[in-house]
Amino acid sequence: MTAEAIWLGMCPSRASTRILAMRGPTETILKAHLSLRPSSARAVVALLEALALWEGMQVRAALVADDSSSSPAPSTSLYRDTFAIFGDDTPLYRLEWVPRAAGRRRHNGLGGMGDFGDLERLLARAVAR
Repeated sequence: MTAEAIWLGMCPSRASTRILAMRGPTETILKAHLSLRPSSARAVVALLEALALWEGMQVRAALVADDSSSSPAPSTSLYRDTFAIFGDDTPLYRLEWVPRAAGRRRHNGLGGMGDFGDLERLLARAVAR
């Protein structure tokens, strides 16, 4: 399958930031648990650019943001403070904010890293449009 873009979801949680990258709606190419807070303000940009350069296509990314102050997940304000170009299209990537939402689980095809179903659904809804 040839995809027009890599779909990537980033979701901060209490202990880490989960990342899921897909080539289209069915092929998972990357799953990761990274530190909750990047050590550099350029980390998110560098990750998106590196993946785009590696795969040779634009990355369409979504960063999950809490949609209410009652959410148990940590605030994503760190990303807002260190990465001020959300919504700007570049030749290598496009990054958007999307609200955190619950949904049904689905097997994601790559074992051993825990459940990434929520990010897979997020990509199908937000990034693939």
